[in-house]
Amino acid sequence: MNDKRIKSVMAAVFEVPPSEIDESTTPARLEKWDSLNHIKLVMALEDEFGVKFKEGEIVELQSFKLIRLMLGEKLAG
Repeated sequence: MNDKRIKSVMAAVFEVPPSEIDESTTPARLEKWDSLNHIKLVMALEDEFGVKFKEGEIVELQSFKLIRLMLGEKLAG
């Protein structure tokens, strides 16, 4: 999984430097990670990686670590 691509997408959506995105990045750690930006993040990730998240998956994308894991599964399968 390309962490740099994920960090780049997240940084663009949340308007922070990619260096601020790491294993511990969650909505609680990023002020701009609210419900609207969460949807923007999901759409940006879908565009960047050519995947589609199901409704149940969208609500689980609550950290950089979980996003990387779920993207890895989608791209592998």
